[in-house]
Amino acid sequence: MKNKCLISLLSLTLAFSLMGCSSEVQQPENSKKNTITQSKPENESTMSKSKAVINEKVVQASKNPETKQIITDEKSEPKKEVKKESEIIEDEKKEIDDMNKFNLKDREWFFMPNKKGLQPEEPQEVLDIIKDRDAYYVGKADEKVLYLTFDEGYENGYSSKILDVLKKNNVKAAFFVTEPYIKENKDLVKRMVEEGHIVCNHSKNHTSMAKLAKSNKSKFDNEILSTEKTFEEVTGSKMAKFFRPPMGAYNELSLHYTQQLGYKTIFWSSAYRDYEPEDQPSQEYAKNLILQRTHNGSIILLHAISKTNTEILDYLIHEWKDRGYNFRMLTELD
Repeated sequence: MKNKCLISLLSLTLAFSLMGCSSEVQQPENSKKNTITQSKPENESTMSKSKAVINEKVVQASKNPETKQIITDEKSEPKKEVKKESEIIEDEKKEIDDMNKFNLKDREWFFMPNKKGLQPEEPQEVLDIIKDRDAYYVGKADEKVLYLTFDEGYENGYSSKILDVLKKNNVKAAFFVTEPYIKENKDLVKRMVEEGHIVCNHSKNHTSMAKLAKSNKSKFDNEILSTEKTFEEVTGSKMAKFFRPPMGAYNELSLHYTQQLGYKTIFWSSAYRDYEPEDQPSQEYAKNLILQRTHNGSIILLHAISKTNTEILDYLIHEWKDRGYNFRMLTELD
């Protein structure tokens, strides 16, 4: 009996031991499950921490002036160039040198007409001043060609009619316009370009460029460059590099500065007193005078504010053609 009890006790102990082993064998699987289940939150936590670190670095980088400049560099507007003091001094020195080098005598363009159909003569002193300054007042004497030009300081209601006549007769001309004219007559200026005419520079404020050249080169340059910029903004086209100084006022220095800006100065060899709207010449007087002063290579100046010019333009074009003249653009002038 005692032996039987001992055997039962051993059997029971063995059974409990086997159950314990079974539990231990399964434990790694349960632990593995727990590990897998818990690993996801740990990874997510790690990723969140990493993102936080990256975001913090980005924020810090954006606060860094140097890094911020790199990030926004493409969007930032270009900085305006500011001249250094040494550059300003150098520019002033050049201006002084120019004033000592060139003839500063103020002049107004004039010509001496004749009734023989010949080109007008100019004093040798004037010819010496303009010859190396890209300044022109007449074309070649052996060619029956005309260069038709109009000055446009302001609009007086006739430019559209003038354009109509030119289009009807298939004649191209040059229009010298001021900056205010461009701003106030955008459609007319665009039409000039669209119909094949040359739109040229007549300054910003219609001031004496001779006096301005001696007093302030920056303002001198701006008179031309500001007008050029406005024209390009309005039309989307480059302005022709021809400049007519207001009132024909010039000196050797102003011609030099104009040349420096890449422009040719255009004077004239034929003109008459047509610029007073309230004192217009009669049609017959104007016809006769203009035709008398026509010659080979004429650079003809007419003011577009003139009622008389508008009324006789069609007649003049036909008469010029009948006399064997051809019309050329200033771009063909040499």
